[in-house]
Amino acid sequence: QVQLVESGGGLVQAGGSLRLSCVASRRTFYAMNWHRQAPGKQRELVASITSGGSTNYAESVKGRFTISRDNAKNTVYLQMNSVKPEDTGVYYCNAGFQWGQGTQVIVSS
Repeated sequence: QVQLVESGGGLVQAGGSLRLSCVASRRTFYAMNWHRQAPGKQRELVASITSGGSTNYAESVKGRFTISRDNAKNTVYLQMNSVKPEDTGVYYCNAGFQWGQGTQVIVSS
């Protein structure tokens, strides 16, 4: 089974940018997804990308976040621009039934 490792989280001011990365231990043909879980809230799907490059976004991040995928590097990225305090949470990478350990994003106002 594929292992997923996220990185790139941290503290950022509102309006700033951050790029998250998720490296898979091997090539996967599953769609790769970014989810997030804010404190006290349920985990939600933020963005997804198929192996062919088709993307989908939550309404709350459309126009601000971009998901991309480098199949040669077994890596999926989440470029987060114009971040807001409500983007704060733990961001998880997912493919099929596998999940990464998460990376914390904190957006200060």
